[in-house]
Amino acid sequence: MNTYKLTLLALLAALAVVGRSVFAFLPSVQPVTSIIIICGLFLGPMAAILLAFLTTFLSNMLLGMGVWTIWQVVSWAIIGLLSGLIGKIPIKLPIWTIVIYAIFSGYLYGFIVSVTTYQITGHFWPYYIAGLPFDTNHAIGNAVFIILLFPIISYYFKKYADNRFVIQNTN
Repeated sequence: MNTYKLTLLALLAALAVVGRSVFAFLPSVQPVTSIIIICGLFLGPMAAILLAFLTTFLSNMLLGMGVWTIWQVVSWAIIGLLSGLIGKIPIKLPIWTIVIYAIFSGYLYGFIVSVTTYQITGHFWPYYIAGLPFDTNHAIGNAVFIILLFPIISYYFKKYADNRFVIQNTN
């Protein structure tokens, strides 16, 4: 990983940590998942996994550490890994497909974090069903943040974009 890529990763981590802190008053709405998706698409799966680790630990230093921190890292790392693999597909992706993936990622994140409660309490379904409104908030927030952040970040990531993404509908 070169210095330029590390600098981009540090900037994305700072943006994600600040974004998570600023939106802490809204339950399950934060730009972290969207930023990790964008990082995976442009910088690859390993960069997205590293961003997931950095963002989770740095933001949880402000918001509170706990056993959930490990599962947040795992959830965001899986989302970053999948994003990185999608980014390696050599076709042009329209932004609406990325928005749909971001919505799916909100529910995937909630599912993985909910699975961990089974480990502790032995009850999965009550916790998961009770968390669905929060997962929906997360999914909608992801869609909004992708729509807002993807064009801006892709403009600055021209070096890594390689004309792989379609931002505007050309019909």
